[in-house]
Amino acid sequence: MSVEFKDYYTTLGVARDASPEEIKKAFRKLARQYHPDVAKDKANAENKFKEINEANEVLSDPEKRKKYDLLGANWRHAGAEAPREGSPEGPPGQPGAGSEFHFGGTGFSDFFEQFFSGGSRYGFPTEGAEPAGDETESRGRARRGSDVEGDILVTLAEAMSGTVRPVSLQSTDPRTGQATTRNFRVRIAAGATDGQRIRVPGQGEPGRGGGPAGDLYLRVRHAADPDFSTRGSDVYYELDVAPWEAVLGGEIKLPTLDGSVTLRLPANTANGHRLRVRGRGLPRGKSGERGDLYVLVSVQLPTQVSEEERALWEKLRSTSTFNPRLPAAA
Repeated sequence: MSVEFKDYYTTLGVARDASPEEIKKAFRKLARQYHPDVAKDKANAENKFKEINEANEVLSDPEKRKKYDLLGANWRHAGAEAPREGSPEGPPGQPGAGSEFHFGGTGFSDFFEQFFSGGSRYGFPTEGAEPAGDETESRGRARRGSDVEGDILVTLAEAMSGTVRPVSLQSTDPRTGQATTRNFRVRIAAGATDGQRIRVPGQGEPGRGGGPAGDLYLRVRHAADPDFSTRGSDVYYELDVAPWEAVLGGEIKLPTLDGSVTLRLPANTANGHRLRVRGRGLPRGKSGERGDLYVLVSVQLPTQVSEEERALWEKLRSTSTFNPRLPAAA
């Protein structure tokens, strides 16, 4: 199966020298446009959402972006020069699993899996597996198939409520070139955290000589969301507030992963202050408990003011005794 190059800059609609802020802004704009929860054409939106997530995954990470930029036009050559550990062409002395694997339904392209995934498109030896070779097979010894590992993109909505995803795994035998595709369904439990591994028994590399098949491990990767991020079971939300809201406080309605809540903003809330809403994060296992929602306060200044507003700011400047450059009163 050939691997198709992905132009992540074109996907996000940014220049190759775009700043991290420009990449973040472009992603958020597209993510809000194509988010499956709000888009009218959900089928096409879901595919587009996965594409922009993959592009953002690479371009928002300095190390991955540097690697991507270095690949450039030589990406095919780079792929041939640096096969995955455990691949048939792997480093000498390292037992290769033999077959090469391509995923379908995980939300990531083969291009991402080959160059940027934390997993492996190739099987990797596990306990009980033996190096492949004519000598081993001639003795008729059973050999357990190697495990296979990859990533699976999970939206926060799926992580919140759980879901079942159809996944396909195509394996190619390097000796015969024969490709075999297996289709199965993977259950993603409610509360699946970023980095969590899902084990699918018996869906790795087939065994040899009557040995059992290896397992498939899929590492959960939370899809980047324009509004929320996660750390374990906790959810984080950046709340933009006006200067007067930060000073005076008040009640603000804000979204969560399952509905909205009213947050009481204390008076004199500083920029960067963190507020906690208990029990509005992701589920924690089968206990019924949930993580928390952390609200990060970001005080925003108006970019334009009317004459009337300017007059009020001038009045505040002339009457206020506050001076941020002086030590705070004891």
